[in-house]
Amino acid sequence: MSDLIAKTAIDRRLADIVGPVIEGLGFELVRIRLMGGKMRTLQIMADRPDGGIEVDECAAISTAVSAVLDVEDPIEENYILEVSSPGIDRPLTRLKDFDMWSDYEARLETTELIDGRRRFKGVLAGTEGDEVLIEIEEGGESVTIGLQFDWLSDAKLLLTDELIAEMLRQRKAAGIVDESQFDEIEETDGDDDEESETPATKH
Repeated sequence: MSDLIAKTAIDRRLADIVGPVIEGLGFELVRIRLMGGKMRTLQIMADRPDGGIEVDECAAISTAVSAVLDVEDPIEENYILEVSSPGIDRPLTRLKDFDMWSDYEARLETTELIDGRRRFKGVLAGTEGDEVLIEIEEGGESVTIGLQFDWLSDAKLLLTDELIAEMLRQRKAAGIVDESQFDEIEETDGDDDEESETPATKH
């Protein structure tokens, strides 16, 4: 499991518990985070292997995950469980994501400085072995560089017209979208723009 899916030790432990449950329902764990604050929040992002997840499916995952967490009881404090889709400008957490979203713009961050920088913005160009390829602007020219997947600390798609058009195309093909829900899209730097979310308070 990559650190992009589960960063901390508790995230990884939680992923080991809920991952098999999510997979058993036919979905994949995209990201899991236990967030701090006055009331802790367990954020789970899930998706279908080929993309696309609906609100009722998030609710079904939430119910199943809640049941196993009640038994395992890995979190001592009260917390809120949120199960959501990855959203349009989704985080890229698995090596296959970079192939799936090749030719779309993304922002990558690395743990260590690479040639004096940690942030790379450009067009994804797939993968080569365990390297993520991204086309960036350097000195007025477009160059394709390779970054080891293990070097990445964060990666997400950038909200562009091309990305929105592709998401609409995919969802229309599946017969699960109305264009009107995309009218008010705004780009943010946060991760609170998921398409579907099912919160539940746990004790």
